[in-house]
Amino acid sequence: MSTSSQSQSPPGNAAVATLLGWFLPGAGQLYLGQMVLGVIAFVVVEGCFGLGYLLSDGRVWEFLDAELRSGFATLLSPEAGNLGGWLFVKKTTAFGPGYPRIHLDTVHLGSMLMAMSGVLNICFMVRAHLDARVGDRRGKVSVAPAVAVGAAWFFPGLGHFLQGRKKRALIVAGLLLGLFFLGTFFAEGTNLSRERHFYYWAGQFFLGLPAMFTELVSGRPAVTSRIELMDVGLLFASMAGLLNVLAMLDVFAWGEDQVLGKDPVEARRKQREEKKA
Repeated sequence: MSTSSQSQSPPGNAAVATLLGWFLPGAGQLYLGQMVLGVIAFVVVEGCFGLGYLLSDGRVWEFLDAELRSGFATLLSPEAGNLGGWLFVKKTTAFGPGYPRIHLDTVHLGSMLMAMSGVLNICFMVRAHLDARVGDRRGKVSVAPAVAVGAAWFFPGLGHFLQGRKKRALIVAGLLLGLFFLGTFFAEGTNLSRERHFYYWAGQFFLGLPAMFTELVSGRPAVTSRIELMDVGLLFASMAGLLNVLAMLDVFAWGEDQVLGKDPVEARRKQREEKKA
């Protein structure tokens, strides 16, 4: 086999690279021989997680009501994207000593950082998955798919904008931000606290910067009376984040087509024609 043909061969198994990165940030890159990127992934993800753990004293899971606590209850949280960190919390602080404790002033910031580590690791897993599949066989890309996915999480529509799809970026940003702020208005800010609504907050977190910034500047307003539309508000705000996950998948699919040397516009036109047929 010639040297040129060897360079065109995929460097590894995509599923293995992805799973390794899920268990240990950067392990997928190390498996593919990307030593520097693997170290960067580990430092960024685990640094974010470690700082969050220290600021929260590992008490994030204590936000869950007692009746909701189980071995796998927290797999529906963003930290699950960093499975190694998730397992560390499960084996150490978990749900706390079994009695209520006064939380640290920095627990909410620490909670955000721990959740962020899961999202960041997903971006590195995306990178490892594509690198394992295509190796050097790359088409011309406007922006790396992993970067576009991270940008799409950080601010709704930003991933589409970086890919040159500006009209879709405006639509995504307008709809999701409108849905989030409408939900926040209906819930009177009660959605801006993981301590009150652990699972709704988890969905909302996937809206990225708008959700985090709004929570930080709001000061998490206290509940002093009955809120008529609280459930509707929680649903709307959480739905905005979950819909942004679909937008992230769209960004990934577009970038994947470019990496594989396909024309994304033509590929989607053929898909529509096949569905009609």
